[in-house]
Amino acid sequence: MDIGKKIRSLRLQRGLTQQELGDRCELSKGFISQLETNQASPSIATLTDLLESLGSSLPEFFREEKNEKIVFTPQDMFVKENGEELKGSITWLVPDAQKNSMEPILIQMDPGGRSETFPPHEGEEFGYVLSGSIFLVQGGKKLRVRSGCSFCIHPKEEHWLENAGKLRARALWVSNPPSF
Repeated sequence: MDIGKKIRSLRLQRGLTQQELGDRCELSKGFISQLETNQASPSIATLTDLLESLGSSLPEFFREEKNEKIVFTPQDMFVKENGEELKGSITWLVPDAQKNSMEPILIQMDPGGRSETFPPHEGEEFGYVLSGSIFLVQGGKKLRVRSGCSFCIHPKEEHWLENAGKLRARALWVSNPPSF
């Protein structure tokens, strides 16, 4: 971590000159310049004073920023074929989505196909039928969801999707919290 660069960045974000920051901390402009160019190292007490003057704290200052991936390509995704009995596949659209609050999948079912059966759980699920027609089965209810339509459930009972037509059905299915 480049401490000097980070101090300089915070100072500039606050619109302060080196002199103004030095005045707030009872440090010289020259010492602030040396800190920012890594020619001097502050004590913990001095760094704490500097950060307070900049509206920050030691934990916030040293927190590492994650390089969080935002866009995912097909190469990032994981596909699981559901086999002969279920006749379809599940594609996890966001790798490691179990760490997130939601987990989106693309489910594809051939005619006569269905998803796995999911047990009741806390949270909610959202689905959008991209093509074909499906049945949403939850408890004793079987609801048809056509292409272009969506569903939202609080899964208090076992539930699954079935292909309701003669063509391949595709649906985006999102669970919160992750459960797929």
